[in-house]
Amino acid sequence: MKPYNQNIRQTLELSRQLLALADKGDLERDDDGCGVLYGIVRDIAYRIKAEADREIECHRKKGKWEEK
Repeated sequence: MKPYNQNIRQTLELSRQLLALADKGDLERDDDGCGVLYGIVRDIAYRIKAEADREIECHRKKGKWEEK
């Protein structure tokens, strides 16, 4: 697999990990400040995922994306 595609796959995995952390953190939070923090983490994770998905689509259109 080309390094540029592997990096995008790792970015998607990171966004999944961030979403899981935000869910866990939200369930276990101690106060409202923690809720704000995990809301930010969740928002950033969705933004990262959306950008990675756009980049995958660009790679597909160029014929550079390698399916697993």
